[in-house]
Amino acid sequence: MMSHYHLAEINIARMKGVDINDPVMKEFVAALDAVNAAAERSPGFVWRLKGDANNATSLNPYNDEQVIINVSVWESLETLEAYMYKTLHADFLRRRKEWFHSFGKAHTALWWVPAGHVPTLQEAVGKLDELQKNGPGEGVFDLRNKFPAPNLSQPER
Repeated sequence: MMSHYHLAEINIARMKGVDINDPVMKEFVAALDAVNAAAERSPGFVWRLKGDANNATSLNPYNDEQVIINVSVWESLETLEAYMYKTLHADFLRRRKEWFHSFGKAHTALWWVPAGHVPTLQEAVGKLDELQKNGPGEGVFDLRNKFPAPNLSQPER
């Protein structure tokens, strides 16, 4: 049987607030449930990382209260991009400078996973670290340097 791949993504951001409860973050936080619901309703959505509050803001893999993280899995690059740029998410993406500092290095990493695989937080953080250290390639890439899913006709090694 041929394998099938999904696209995993991690993105992180450094908040202007001292933490997620800072007043500067209020409008962003108030919209999180709606933005996450839009993701879950989007064609091609597979899974997203959730912590205590139905979002991932309580997770802190960088031991930095100003860094928030998002990890999700999509059926394809096209379905992820449709969600990012053609839903409620796009409004917040355009306004990101109101809530977030420029990160200064790669803050979004994409990689292909076998369908059904749910990436761990550690795996996702590792992929972003790999992208920051080595740049984009077949194993991990970004939105500017995209790589296709592994060739389905070749046997897995």
